Amino acid sequence: MSAKVMIDTRALAKKIRIHALRMTSRGGGSHVGAIYSCADILAVLYGGILNVDSAFPEKADRDRFVLSKGHAGGGLYAALAERGFFPTEELLTHYQDGSRLCGHVSHELPGIEVSTGALGHGLPIAAGMAYAGILQGAGHRIFALLSDGECDEGSTWEAVLFAAQRKLENLVVIVDYNRIQGIAPIADVIELEPFADKWRSFGWAVREVDGHDHASLGDTLGAVPFESDKPSCLIARTTKGKGVSFMEDSVLWHYRIPRGEEFEAALIELEGRP
Repeated sequence: MSAKVMIDTRALAKKIRIHALRMTSRGGGSHVGAIYSCADILAVLYGGILNVDSAFPEKADRDRFVLSKGHAGGGLYAALAERGFFPTEELLTHYQDGSRLCGHVSHELPGIEVSTGALGHGLPIAAGMAYAGILQGAGHRIFALLSDGECDEGSTWEAVLFAAQRKLENLVVIVDYNRIQGIAPIADVIELEPFADKWRSFGWAVREVDGHDHASLGDTLGAVPFESDKPSCLIARTTKGKGVSFMEDSVLWHYRIPRGEEFEAALIELEGRP
């Protein structure tokens, strides 16, 4: 099934959130808040933006996707399963002994290009993949989804410099800008603003969008590259824990596991949403 065939991305995002709730609760994995902030982005990407095909997950001309914020791997697993890359039943093995679904993203699953989780590594890998594509004259694109927290890492900015120098217009970065890191708000750790201006000053073409607005995400990502001879950066302004009221904008739900009454309350909210 090719993701180029547009599907109901809002329905997909809802399924991603419900799967993630069940997966993290059952397996004892965390990072549900980080998954929820990028669930809409993943749904739009796998709902029609990415040129990928579950029947031929390694086809040469496929777009490559790197989830640099690998701790949100449960969301990527859910998106891939719903798009037919492996059975949805396998999602409930998440974070358990012997499972292919590690807590952080594992390349053991079809549709996943690289294992990630060490923050600051994803963009350097994606930039290398993009440069290789340019050298080979290939037509595929590289998409990398970053957390805002890993924009504290020097390796991220080295890759930003490299990509601009090499004019990697086949490279698209999406920053999940929820402004909450693992233990504190961005403003209390290292403030990133003026964030868009930083990317522009490094030679990137930049757009900003509401990261939960599917129409805006689809229109903007459908227009890459934003400028010729420049890599593209989309700053997606999101809400940590989006979709469950008591998780939203909460540092607590970066690591907290949804169980008991909290699990039930979250499920009621998610299932009741359109």
